[in-house]
Amino acid sequence: MAIEHKITATGRSDEGKGASRRLRHAAQIPAIVYGGHADPKSIQLEHEKTWQASQNEWFYSSILSLELDGTVEKVLLRDMQRHPYRQQIMHLDFQRVSENEAIRVAVPLHFLNEDTSPAGKAADVAVTHELNEVVVSCLPKNLPEYLEIDLGQIKVGDTIHLSEIKLPEGVEVPELKLGPDHDVAIAVARFVREEIEEEVVAEEGSAEVPAAKQDEDAAGAGEGEA
Repeated sequence: MAIEHKITATGRSDEGKGASRRLRHAAQIPAIVYGGHADPKSIQLEHEKTWQASQNEWFYSSILSLELDGTVEKVLLRDMQRHPYRQQIMHLDFQRVSENEAIRVAVPLHFLNEDTSPAGKAADVAVTHELNEVVVSCLPKNLPEYLEIDLGQIKVGDTIHLSEIKLPEGVEVPELKLGPDHDVAIAVARFVREEIEEEVVAEEGSAEVPAAKQDEDAAGAGEGEA
């Protein structure tokens, strides 16, 4: 059974930059809720409580129960604006969801059993996570908070692809419908020295010609012209 995540807000009538500035000074967050076949509504939330909620993964990928002036609406967080250097949320956008309409949400990936896998036990092997989240499509009732990737059997040379994710019933990955080229890697196990060699080759390929070599080439060109 899915856990209900509730946040509380109140409606507001004052809008504009000045009103938003006053709200922030009063430890409130200006926000908006829209969609769901209803008019957009300007709202405000307590900063401290919302900031604490925002430290959790579910705040970004789960359906939230938004209690607004005594009524509850199901919403998804669609945008968050943060202050560039303060621990302050500047603005939030929430989208209403309808229980009979499919939604697209970026769901986090949880990688399991990596340390006990053949690759994880090897000192000279690294397991890299190519993706940290995946966009899924489903009805709101089927939305998972996260997807688990079992790496318990991964060994050096193995690649886990997008199509290998075990999806709950009623959940699909739209990207896989775009063709085989979109079945991208989500985890790769390789020897550490391979990664180092690839980095060296990349650096050598982009390295500039040494100044001494440039002088030699210039001198040779000059002799040819004489």
